[in-house]
Amino acid sequence: MKTGQEYRDSLRTRNIKVYIKGQLLDSKDVIDHPFIKGHVNSAAMTYELAQDPQFEDLMTATSHLTGKKINRFTHIHQSVDDLVKKVKMLRMISLNTGTCYQRCVGFDAVNAVYSVTFEMDQKLGTNYHERLKKYLLRWQEEDLMVAGAMTDPKGDRSLRPSQQADPDMFVHVVKKDDKGIYLRGAKAHMTGMVNSHEMLIMPTSGYGEEDKDYAVCCALPVDAPGVFHIFGRQTNDDRKMGGEIDQGNARYGVVGGECLTILEDVFVPWDNVFMCGEYQFSGMLVERFACYHRQNYGACKGGVSDIVIGAAATVADMSGYGKATHIKDKLNEMIHLAETVYCCAIACSAEGKPTAAGNYYVDPLLANVGKHNITKIIYEIDRLAQDVGGGILATLPSEEDFRSPEIGKYVEKYMRGVASVPTEDRMRMIRLLEVMTGGVALVESMHGAGSPQAQKIMYSKLSGLENKKKAAMKIAGVDPSKYTK
Repeated sequence: MKTGQEYRDSLRTRNIKVYIKGQLLDSKDVIDHPFIKGHVNSAAMTYELAQDPQFEDLMTATSHLTGKKINRFTHIHQSVDDLVKKVKMLRMISLNTGTCYQRCVGFDAVNAVYSVTFEMDQKLGTNYHERLKKYLLRWQEEDLMVAGAMTDPKGDRSLRPSQQADPDMFVHVVKKDDKGIYLRGAKAHMTGMVNSHEMLIMPTSGYGEEDKDYAVCCALPVDAPGVFHIFGRQTNDDRKMGGEIDQGNARYGVVGGECLTILEDVFVPWDNVFMCGEYQFSGMLVERFACYHRQNYGACKGGVSDIVIGAAATVADMSGYGKATHIKDKLNEMIHLAETVYCCAIACSAEGKPTAAGNYYVDPLLANVGKHNITKIIYEIDRLAQDVGGGILATLPSEEDFRSPEIGKYVEKYMRGVASVPTEDRMRMIRLLEVMTGGVALVESMHGAGSPQAQKIMYSKLSGLENKKKAAMKIAGVDPSKYTK
């Protein structure tokens, strides 16, 4: 297993192309850029904590392929216990970073691909599962950080991929030969991509035969020829060019450092191709990945909410109103909500079942309900946190003002709360609360792992409404058979 420093060092060996604000970065300096380094530090925690005996049970697992101890982020779930430990691990890491640590998407992707390739091979006689296992051996042995890449730009959402005016709106195979395939298109909202080693491409939707060229799943390096990345902007990200206070979470950043990844006729050898035209299984892959990823949100957002609650309570204490009854009531409500979303993550894990391939899969109904709760509950937690924090969250003077030889003394004087608390400490807590409850953090809670409508569709399909109707009719003394469709 890699250490945190070995992870950082390995990123400097890549020949990755990353653009920020129109400028191409030097590949060896990418991880030092102020917009990126916090996300690198956060991802490094997934390596550092795995070296800590205190967290060994959560952060490591035994490979079912080799019997060796591996980082859990490279593991294929072998039991309900693995699913539950994953949830507990994610909440624990969130308590250490206060933000996204970016390895979950690849982790969820490989578990989904593992079961789907097995079933695809069983039905179609392909050999994708064995290819994936060979790739997984290297993933585990080298402790790779692999970015999951599912979401396509999509172009006109009312049209299927093959109907688009520009066929590159969805990643697709443009050429095949005896050595491999060639891809063209883009992947959007790519969490942790610029500080990963490789990416795992997946279809973004279930496809029909007319879109079979878009039904592709494969792995490739993030610095493969023809690949480049355009780093996304975040709310107030220019603060990262200055000091620490105004960043809020200066060490670990905010959310996951997402980017737009472009693929221009990128070659992928057949050994790293795990679906190529088998459109019948594209929907299954999307669904399984989505459910694994939705499992996470009650865990990571529960942990991030712990930090939000702690920050709100600390700001209240530093301002002198922490003991007010209405403040305590709001903090208690935030605690209740955070534990509620965590319960959903635990529940869908505890109800997990083995797939045909032998790895364990979460309960899809509960996973989707849990993620849908996130799209509402996190907004309420953050609303209450902003209520507790006060208007100063939106009007606090800058760090430059605080450091100014001319006016700093006035910021020091008038931004103080409780006399015994240094103004700088209060400012740091206010900024942390601000960045964690606004901008990109809220949007990611809404749309990460799929929009609210995606979860509604899933839990509506899985809810067993007809069985509920039959049960109600029986209790009321009505013969259900008269109304069976």
